Amino acid sequence: MLTRRHFIQTTTALFSASVSSPLFAESWPTVSQKAVWDAQVTPPGYNAATSNPWGLHPRFLPQRVQANEGLVPGDIHVDAVAKYLYHIEAGGTAMRYGVAIGRGDLYEPGVYTIKRKVEWPHWTPTQSMIAREPEIYAQFEGGVEPGPENALGSRALYLYVGERDTYLRIHGTPFPRSIGTSASSGCVRMVMAHINDLYSNVEINSTAFLYSAAESVATRS
Repeated sequence: MLTRRHFIQTTTALFSASVSSPLFAESWPTVSQKAVWDAQVTPPGYNAATSNPWGLHPRFLPQRVQANEGLVPGDIHVDAVAKYLYHIEAGGTAMRYGVAIGRGDLYEPGVYTIKRKVEWPHWTPTQSMIAREPEIYAQFEGGVEPGPENALGSRALYLYVGERDTYLRIHGTPFPRSIGTSASSGCVRMVMAHINDLYSNVEINSTAFLYSAAESVATRS
C-alpha cells in the first residue's frame, strides 16, 4: 500500500529524452495522417487491460485502481520505484499505467504543470543531450518529423515550471519494451496506445508530480 503522502493505493534508453520541437518544422501531419498512424500503433481489437503485443509484464497494463482521499482529479503522479503513472479520476479512482523513467540522475523529481499537449509531435534533442551522447543524438540536431518512429511517439504532454519549459515530457515511445525500466534521458515514456488513451483525459494546466525513489513506496502485484 502506498501511503497518503505517496499518492495512491492499488486494488488489484535510447531516444526518450528531454526534448523540444524544431523551430521550423518541415511539415505538420493532417488529421487523416494522424488517424493512419494511430491505427498503426494500436493493436487489432485493442483492449487496454488485456492487449499486450509488446510483451509487457501484466502489471504494466492499464488498470483502474483506488485513489487515496484528497487527491485532485486530473493530476498525474509518477512512482519512480514501481514505474507507474497514475491519473487521478473523479469519484476516488485513478488509471494506472506502466512507464519508463529517466536513467540515473537524468530523472528529475518535481512538481510540474502540463502547459501543452501535442498529437504526433516533432522532436529535437536538446544541446545537453547532443553534448552528452553525440554519437547518438548529433545526427538528429535538425529535428525529426512526426511519425511512429519519432522519439516522442504518438502523443506528448509538455512539463513546465511556471512559464519555463523544462524540456521534460510524458510521451509515447517506439521502444515499448523499455516500459518498467529506467531507460530515458529524463522523460516519462508510455506505450503509444496507452498514452493515446490518457491524452484525451488530461487537461492543460493539470499538475504532474514526479516522485523520487525515496518518496516512492511501491506495492508490487
